[in-house]
Amino acid sequence: MVADKPWRHAMEMTRRHTVGAACATAAMALARTALGGWEPSERYPDPAIKSLDPSFNRYRLFNASIERLATGMRWCEGPAWFGDARCLIWSDIPNNALMRWDEETGAVSIYRKPSNHANGNTRDRQGRLISCEHETRRITRTEYDGSITVLMDMFEGKRLNSPNDVSVKSDDSIWFSDPPFGIRTNYQGNIAPSELPSNIYRLDPRTGRATVVEGTLDLPNGVEFSPDESKCYIEDSGPNPRPIYAYDVVDNGTRLINKRVLIAAEPNGTPDGFRVDMDGNLWCGWGMGNAELDGVKVFNPEGRPIGFIALPERCANLAFGGRKRNRLFMTASHSLYSLYVNTRGAKNA
Repeated sequence: MVADKPWRHAMEMTRRHTVGAACATAAMALARTALGGWEPSERYPDPAIKSLDPSFNRYRLFNASIERLATGMRWCEGPAWFGDARCLIWSDIPNNALMRWDEETGAVSIYRKPSNHANGNTRDRQGRLISCEHETRRITRTEYDGSITVLMDMFEGKRLNSPNDVSVKSDDSIWFSDPPFGIRTNYQGNIAPSELPSNIYRLDPRTGRATVVEGTLDLPNGVEFSPDESKCYIEDSGPNPRPIYAYDVVDNGTRLINKRVLIAAEPNGTPDGFRVDMDGNLWCGWGMGNAELDGVKVFNPEGRPIGFIALPERCANLAFGGRKRNRLFMTASHSLYSLYVNTRGAKNA
């Protein structure tokens, strides 16, 4: 992991560059106050945290409840935790902004605007921000000094669609999905024709070489690895119900084989982004079909549902963070939520 000083310095530089967004931030604060309609439970244990299987009880903390950290956004996605800066960065895609929440103060601010309608975000193994941008149809890296490096925007001479979700393996390779969501409307990007199929790519940032590791899915979305990186999980947003597939990772981590359905969502269950904890459980953003399905659904490594975290909004994505990687951050439609849990995110989560 990168030392504290370089990234903290880059964060402060970016914050100084966005002083002009103070009015927008103030308006957002007013919106957060005005939206209302939801209050955290005053009871322990929180009734919104439900065990679907007794094995989930070990991951619950009886005196931890769901917290709403921010609200007033249009569509929250792509949370990424920065422990050295003690903050969370996430996307508000239609507002064309990357947002920042500070752990120490609880302050919410704009980290970068415009963000090129960024969607998924993560960190590479050197601690730099990796972002999927809809508007520019590219994968970028934010360097320690705040400058932006374009890692990939084309494949075999054709433009990418709209990179969506991203994960970085321990060999520094960047794996991302490229469905056309960001070029279908002008709300989360710019309307444009697709030039490529909806693929999953593996990019080696050292050589710049990219390969298609999965090209058979309709609308590939969430991408994640098991803690030991022997398996890759990919969600397909095309079918109804949506499946999450499992693959074996072979050839020194460069190829996927043995595709099979790990999780078959109930009709309208609509999984989206997800992360894996140290025991290999999948914590999946869930919902959209009806209010009772909105939240986070947890599956064990065999794909059996074991837990559910009910939220008042559909959860699109999540990340583990906090000092001990035991705080679950959930980006859900208009809001950012968190919950302390009795596990930790895997090192690649």
